[in-house]
Amino acid sequence: MSHRTNDYHPDHRYSGILVQDAAFMVTVPFFCPDVPALDRNPIFMYVSDGFQKPNPFQPDVVVSIDDVIEQKVEALSVIESQFLEGGVGGSEERMPKNKAEYDKGQERVKENFRRRFQREADRFRDKLVELYGTSKGGAIKHAEAFEICEYGRRPSTEELKKLFLISQ
Repeated sequence: MSHRTNDYHPDHRYSGILVQDAAFMVTVPFFCPDVPALDRNPIFMYVSDGFQKPNPFQPDVVVSIDDVIEQKVEALSVIESQFLEGGVGGSEERMPKNKAEYDKGQERVKENFRRRFQREADRFRDKLVELYGTSKGGAIKHAEAFEICEYGRRPSTEELKKLFLISQ
């Protein structure tokens, strides 16, 4: 799983390009003489984004993360340089000066991620209903969406449901 190639951040863009290249090359015999080529191409996926040009994100699978949302936001919150300190837009002024500021900042980061995954569920509600059924898909509060890289293996909807443990 990686970023798509039309991301705003150079590191993200080039990670996406590397994933595309790998998705093609892993089955090419003799490309890397020390490592045998794979007989079956794996599935490569991109994480969702809001970029529209040159092409908007198209979800192939949307997964409920309701059962693990607190674990997910907790894990993301410890990447302090990216989220608490502000990443690219960060500055020394954004650094917490004491424990109270730190705790408040951590909770802000977690809440921002909760809202982000709620927006994902709402944005891709139709796909959630398609995959989980009307009742279950309509009730999902937090979700993540993925687009399959066209250079890797293209699994069926049934295989995706099995891989992501989706049941109706």
